[in-house]
Amino acid sequence: MKEESTAGIVVAKSQIDGHGCFAAKRFRQGSRIAEYLGERISQEEATRRLRGQRRIHVCAIDDSWAIDGSRGGNGTQFINHSCRPNCTIYIYRGRIFFRALRDIEPGEEILVDYEISYHSNAKLCRCGTPDCRGRINSL
Repeated sequence: MKEESTAGIVVAKSQIDGHGCFAAKRFRQGSRIAEYLGERISQEEATRRLRGQRRIHVCAIDDSWAIDGSRGGNGTQFINHSCRPNCTIYIYRGRIFFRALRDIEPGEEILVDYEISYHSNAKLCRCGTPDCRGRINSL
């Protein structure tokens, strides 16, 4: 079932993992796609909430703070990892945003390289790109 979450993106089933975030409109290279929204929590609270979780919807802001997209999120918590992403994350004034690395067409899944995440370094990547590194984290 498709669900519009925030302007320009739709949450739907992903071939990579569970649900994904898809472009509902064209995003030009360099443009802002959306802000990662949710509950602002301490890193200590993030660690507590993540224990035993398979699906992780927490994104770090810095060494002290994170955002839990599973609480008050806008759909961006479903942006999946890819070793060949079409967007990147940037943090500005304590807020997390996604920016298009190239033009993204309507219907295309929005993908980011998690690089370093709360996932275990053993978590396998399922992006399926020819240059897949095999793991979610780049370490």
